[in-house]
Parts: sequence; structure tokens; C-alpha cells
Amino acid sequence: MNFSSRPVFYFFLWTYLFFAVFFQTAKCQTTPVMYVNINHYNHDQHVLDDQVQETSQIVKQLVFRSSVWNVKTTVKPVKGNDKAMDILVTFLCQSGHLDDASVSVNFSFDNWSVNNYVLMPAAVYNGNRVVARNIPYPSFINDPRDTGINKPQMISDVPRLDKNYKPSRIQLRTGDMSTPAIGFYDPAAKCAFWMLTPQGTKLGDSGIGVAEDSSRTHAEITYTAPVVREKYRYYISDSHAPSRDQGASFNTGDSVVLMVRVYHDSCASIPDLFRQFAKIRNDVIPHSKEEPSFRSFSTTFGIQQEKFNRCNFEPKFGYYSVGLRENASQDWQIGWVGGMISTYPLLYQGNKTSVDNVIRNFDWLFPKGIAPSGFFWDTGEKGDRWMGIFQNIPLGKDLHLIRKSGDGLYYCLKQFELMNRMHMTVKPPWQDGCRKVANTLVRTWKKYHQFGQFVNNKTGDIVIGGSTSGGIIPAALVLASRYYKDSSYQTVAKAAARDYYENFVKKGVSYGGPGEAMQNFDSESTYGLLESFTVLYEATHEKYWLQAAEDVALQFTTWITSYNYVFPPSSDLGRIDAHTTGTVWANTQNKHAAPGICTHSGVALLKLYRATGNPFYLELLKDIAHTIPQYMSTPDRPIANLGNGWINERVSLTDWLEGIGNIFSGSTWSETAMLLTEVEIPGLYVNLDDNELVAIDHVSAKIIRHSKRSVDVRICNPTGDKITVKLLAETKVQQAVMLGDLPLWGCRTLKLLPGGVKILHYLN
Repeated sequence: MNFSSRPVFYFFLWTYLFFAVFFQTAKCQTTPVMYVNINHYNHDQHVLDDQVQETSQIVKQLVFRSSVWNVKTTVKPVKGNDKAMDILVTFLCQSGHLDDASVSVNFSFDNWSVNNYVLMPAAVYNGNRVVARNIPYPSFINDPRDTGINKPQMISDVPRLDKNYKPSRIQLRTGDMSTPAIGFYDPAAKCAFWMLTPQGTKLGDSGIGVAEDSSRTHAEITYTAPVVREKYRYYISDSHAPSRDQGASFNTGDSVVLMVRVYHDSCASIPDLFRQFAKIRNDVIPHSKEEPSFRSFSTTFGIQQEKFNRCNFEPKFGYYSVGLRENASQDWQIGWVGGMISTYPLLYQGNKTSVDNVIRNFDWLFPKGIAPSGFFWDTGEKGDRWMGIFQNIPLGKDLHLIRKSGDGLYYCLKQFELMNRMHMTVKPPWQDGCRKVANTLVRTWKKYHQFGQFVNNKTGDIVIGGSTSGGIIPAALVLASRYYKDSSYQTVAKAAARDYYENFVKKGVSYGGPGEAMQNFDSESTYGLLESFTVLYEATHEKYWLQAAEDVALQFTTWITSYNYVFPPSSDLGRIDAHTTGTVWANTQNKHAAPGICTHSGVALLKLYRATGNPFYLELLKDIAHTIPQYMSTPDRPIANLGNGWINERVSLTDWLEGIGNIFSGSTWSETAMLLTEVEIPGLYVNLDDNELVAIDHVSAKIIRHSKRSVDVRICNPTGDKITVKLLAETKVQQAVMLGDLPLWGCRTLKLLPGGVKILHYLN
């Protein structure tokens, strides 16, 4: 069926349930008006308007062609929240038949403005209302006219609200988002609206959309079952791929219930919109209370260590490749997907083979891995060929993604500190190389007052400016200041971090982390900023950085899957009953979640919890860390065609590329995220003052006795392996001591046999 020419039939069953009745404290000019409708996809477009002004339960019988419908709408307040209400609409086909149809709940907004910040978590930020280019994947600027130091943000062809006065509409599957939700902030009226939905109905996944009229003064938000993107669907870097969606067939007696929860409340700022989302993200689809146990972090580390030394280590030259060297991007890239990051956990906890290989990796990288610019070389191939990010794209041949030098410097300096703790020698060429990179970053900041996104590997000049690509750089410069005893590095770190916070985070935007996604909004630079702000807070104890960390953490939360998506049973992930809570979405172009953060452990969330006492951050960290081991393929639990110890980055809840729940056969950076998790995230955290604990690793634990002087914890190993668990138990006084660069160094560990149980005794 040709969807591009398919007309849409709107049959408005009733209209105008005024939400203002329920939100008497809200003073928003964009007060929503609701109507429900049946969409039919085979006939000429018509509009029939049958209005009923009711706010309680409405039952109505309507005749549509050869079918008779009974539609009941119930609007009820949410207990304990006078800013929210639940809306249930039941569509029952009493008689007749209707093919290729869907039903929907629509919210209509007058006094709409293009200044409204529209958010669909992990999919749409500020409406994605940005200059876009239709460039095939890998999406990368290919016209010199689009380069420059102060060019506006530029994204690939993703679903978005239009910047100009063209048709402006976004239609997404519920699985396109980390949480099925849409919201917006109205800066003029200082209010916000949110709509949360289930994943779908018995008809399958549902759809969530937003559309603006040509004047941009009116908008509609829609929830539709089943999902029907009428003309187009998103396929990587192309928002105009033909839709393959089909409506449902309704026969006599068939029914479907649509349920949404809506919120309408005052809102002070864009960060406040993210704060509201963090509070309500699990209101409709509750957080899973118990995630299943798979393998412990220590067991997973052992399997991956063997895999890295067998598959990733290049013995001739002596370095760990980021992939299996099937191409240049899978051979060597500093930072981003693992270069000089995977070496850190392997040095920290590896066997003698791993430690020896890490030393060889440092010897190989320095000084040859430093480009003439003073930054690290972006990419390397076959051990001795250094290059820019993309050799097959003319503009990419000499370019370096600035985030990579930030990552490389940050993790190299962490390893220098680790080597000092391990009484190992930090060789002068290594120290000199990292200092050169730090000096080049400082020089870039002083020249441009930004780090940009891409610089020239040979000259150091910024070629593509703007972005938060360098979000991790302030953290790296703080470490450089400490290691080299040079306060000028921290001075630049604070100036750059302040710029990122004031000009990006407060505006609800973060982009430029991935090298192949242009300047699409992304989770990677967002987390890099979180790491930097927490490192600055630990270094300075200034409350400004704590506030910045909280604000960006809540923005980062929108990238974390909040529920367990139900995959098709025949899909790769459906066959293993994969749980998605805690998976981390990549960016608005590459529409998949992934096991772990690219490429960090998430320890900044632990630091933020310790600084604020807010358990939300610790629970979020648990979600992220706990989910990774289930995505590691092993002979006893193979995943698709993955090898032993491989973790693929794809957790696709939508049909953007391989298909829902399917993966490609590849070893990815998620393995490095798992290695980092083992060495930086405690398997069990106990708050001794509050008698609370969080089991982050795959163990079960319970406080069995507590008093003013002591706490007893029962811990059990439910897995079939002998495991080692890292423990962190603290009082509030101990929480005030900063964790620093090696957060678990010297922490208590516990060995448990399969099924083993032990009692831990802590004194307050």
C-alpha cells in the first residue's frame, strides 16, 4: 500500500473536555483541549465534528459507514497529585466492520509558540527545531560552507518540528523514546504539560505525535493505537522513509482501551521541565522492583578480560584495539569507543598479562599517537598509520573529534594515579605526551573561548565549532592540574564548564559527543558534562558545581530507559527475554539504547548521591549498571551471532535500522563500559545512618539487624559462579569525604561461592 498517497479520515467523536477545570492552579495560556477520534486510511479526507462539553464520564454511540461504535471516556484525578489526571477512552465496535483503522486521543493547544521547548525523551529536544541536512549515514558535514567556528547547530535528517513555516509534524512509535512521553515548557506562561502513556495496547505499540499549524500558533499532541505513521517513518538519517505501518481491523465486539496520564503545572525553567520528568517517568509504567540476576560484575570482568587479551590485543605493535580491527574505526580510536579507556580497568584489576599489555599500549601510543596539533591523533590503523576521523569523507581526513582528546587525557591521568598507587613507574614520554595534550586544550580555549567539536589534527584549528563535544574536558583538566601541580589547568576547566552550563545545559541542549551523528542531541556529551561537574565539585566544594551536576543529571535521565520494553518474541532480544530498564540511548540519530554509558561507568551518579542524599541518583546508577551483564553473549547463553564475551551496543526498541529487538554481529564499546563498571561501581552500597542499601551487582542483600551502634547485612550470591563483590558502606560523615579519581581503591571486597550466604557486620 502506498502510504505517501494515503488520505486520512478524521472522525471526531466528541470534543472539548476542558482540562482547566482540573488544573485550577495552573495559569498556562496553552490550556489543552481534548478530543478523541477514529482514523481511517482508505477514503477521502473528511472532518465531522460532534461536540460534547463534559468533564466526567461520557458515553456516546456513533454510526460510521457500516460500523456502529460505542465510545466511553472517563476522566479522573490522580490521587495525591492535583496537577494530574488519568484519561481512559474505550472504543467498542458494536456492529459492522472497519479495516485499516486506528483510534486516538488528541490534545489541542491554542496560543502555541515556537518558543515552547518540546521534549520527547531520547528522541526530541526543543522540538529538534534545528538546521538539518539530508546526508546518508555516517552523517557528517560534507560541505565546507557548513563548517566554521560559530556556525549554528546542524543535525541530520531526523524527525523534527520545522524551523520555518513548512509542515511541522513528528510521528513516533512509543518505542522511539526512553519513556513513552511527550511534554513541553511554555516560557511565556511559565507552565508545562506532560502526557505519559503505556508502551501500547493489545493492538501492539502505540504512536505519539505532535503537529503544528502553518501559523505556529496552534498545536496538537496525539496518542494513537495502533501506531500508524501515515506517510513516513524514520530510517537512519532519513525521516522520509516510506511508512510500513498498518491500522487494525475492527469487527463486531472488538474493543480497545486508550489510557494516558496528563500533567499541567507551573514550571520555572527548562531544567525544571527535566526535573518534572524525573519525578513522573515511572508513573504510568512502574519501575521494575526486581531485575533478574545474570552474572556478577566480577564474573563478567573475567570473561571479558580473556576476550580482550585474545581478540582485542594487537601483539605486533602492542595495543588494545577498540573492536576486532575489521576496519579503521574498529582498530584504533582514542577515547570515545574505548582507546585508552579499556586499559584503565585492565590495569586496575587485570592479571599479569593484562598489566603487561597495558604498559605496551602506553609505550606504543607515546609519543607517536600525538598529532602535530598537540592533540591525540583521532584514528589509527594497522599499528602505525595515523589519520583523521573519516578517510572516505574529504572533510574528515584530517579532523579530530575534540571529545576524544578529552577522554584520552582523562583516562590516561586516572591511570597515572593508579600506577602511583600500585608503585609502578609512569614513564616520562607518557607524562610529556599527556601534558602536551593538556597544554593544547588550554591554548585552544584561550584562542577561541570554546573547544569546538572538530579540530584539524595537523594545525589544531577549530574546523567545526560549538557543541558540548568536549564535555569531559573540564574533568580532564582538573586531573591535569592535580597531577602536574599547575593551577592554570583548573582555571580553564572552571571557565569552560561554566560556559557549558550557562549556554547549553540551562537551555536544555547537549550535542556533539558521537563523531558520526553531526550535532544531533546525545547522551554521551551529556554524561561527560555530569562527570566534569562532579569532578569540579569534589575539587572545589563549590555549590555552583553541585547545582550544575544536578541539572545535567536530570537531563541525562531522559536518555535512560525507564521500563522493560516487550520485544517481539522472535527477535534477537526477545528470545533472551532482555530487560531494557537502565539501557542508555545513544542520540536522536542513532535510535537505539545500549548496555552502559558510552564510555563511562556512571560513577558521577554515585558521587552526586553522596553529595545530595537523593536516592534517585543511586537507583538510576543501579539501573544502568545492573542491566549490562545480561547483554553479554556466552556459549551457555548465546545472543544472536555474538562471540563469547561480546556485548553489542544495540538495544533497539524501534524500527530505525535492523528491526525491533534485533542486533548486528559485532563487538562494541559496551564491553569497555562493563569493565569500567566492575572497577568503579560498588556491588553493594549501604547507607549506615539511614539503614538503607542498594544491591547494584547481581546479588541479593537485606539488612537483618540494626541499632545505633551497628548494622548487620545478609548478602547472598544467587548466581552459579564464585564471585567477588565490592562493598561500600558509609555513614553521613564518611559520605562527606570525596571519592576522588579512584573511587573504590582499597574498598572492602567479599568472596561468595555459588549460592553462598554471608553476614556483614558494620559499626556505625
